[in-house]
Amino acid sequence: MDHFVTLIFLLVYLGMFLGRLPGLALDRTGIALLGALLMVVGGRLDLTTAWAAIDLPTMALLFGLMILSAQLRLGGFYSCLTRRLASAKLTPGALLALLICISALLSALLVNDIVCLAMAPMLVEGCARRKLNPIPFLLGLVCAANIGSAATLIGNPQNILIGQTLQLSFVDYLGVAIIPVLAGLAISWLVIARAYHHRWILVVTPDVAPVKVFDAWQTVKGLIILLMITGAFLFASWPRELVALAAAALLLTSRRTASRQLLNLVDWQLLLLFMGLFVVHQALAAGDLPARSLDALAACGIDITRPGWLFGLAAVLSNLVSNVPAVMLLLPAAKHPAAGPLLALASTLAGNLLVIGSIANIIVVDQAARLGVSLGWREHARVGVPVTLLSLAVTAGWLWWVVL
Repeated sequence: MDHFVTLIFLLVYLGMFLGRLPGLALDRTGIALLGALLMVVGGRLDLTTAWAAIDLPTMALLFGLMILSAQLRLGGFYSCLTRRLASAKLTPGALLALLICISALLSALLVNDIVCLAMAPMLVEGCARRKLNPIPFLLGLVCAANIGSAATLIGNPQNILIGQTLQLSFVDYLGVAIIPVLAGLAISWLVIARAYHHRWILVVTPDVAPVKVFDAWQTVKGLIILLMITGAFLFASWPRELVALAAAALLLTSRRTASRQLLNLVDWQLLLLFMGLFVVHQALAAGDLPARSLDALAACGIDITRPGWLFGLAAVLSNLVSNVPAVMLLLPAAKHPAAGPLLALASTLAGNLLVIGSIANIIVVDQAARLGVSLGWREHARVGVPVTLLSLAVTAGWLWWVVL
């Protein structure tokens, strides 16, 4: 066993769990990048091997979708949609249902983190204007974004990774995932509506976000390209990463929008997190620790290649180290024919359990705090725990019936 590699790996995953390393000003991205650098500087990987460890198709697909989301943000699409939604003449319960449906649909086609980042401030503004308590609607946004992103192989970073690594069919995965996703959305509405049915009215008026200018042409351009790539994913056999890169190339070729504006909205931190973890896992895979760990678990009666164990571990680890690192850790054990959908659904739906379980949760909490809305971990868990446990139970039953 290479003790240096083991130590770096454990430090990286400790950082994924804590969100930092005590005494150092490092976030999760910095920790993953530091781990990768130490593996190279320490001589465990040369630069060529480290670069080859990065899954370029996954990175390309994620980058292309980020450019598309950036186009829609610059056009004011998210802001306009959220303001219109918040001003709809509906009862609070009906408004919550409509919000859940829209945020889920957007998150299935675009990366859910971006959807939450763009919609949360406008949602707080809309609730303030209508004198509604923003917390149930923020919880509806984030629960639906997490659940809705599980519907497709492009809805969130971990699904992109799973789909690219295991070469899953976009249509076949959608056929398996759609029922658990719809059930999870219904569960979210029921849990939130029940928890807040006497607390719809605003108590303290938060600050409102500045209104962004809506650009119809830029928005329509982004939506047309979104429909085109969705059609390509559904009906063509072209590599998904090339479709996404072609879309990015079209959007960057603009006479009105500077490329710098689009590139400034790309989540480079997330891309670096992926790159760092790819390198750390390559160094780990080159040694005997993974095999020894599997043997030790097998001696305890735990075979993580079996669907039940893989599903449970994906759900637990996603709340310990976040879902992307958890998926990277478990992908080598994805041997069962149903392992792809199982791993994607479990890791994504588990993200609603606690605030730290998903980057989307953290984004919504942070955006709300900036506007004077306090959404603490207890308030989130009051909804997140039952939504997660019920949606995972439904998903486990559905997978057992359909694909296991």
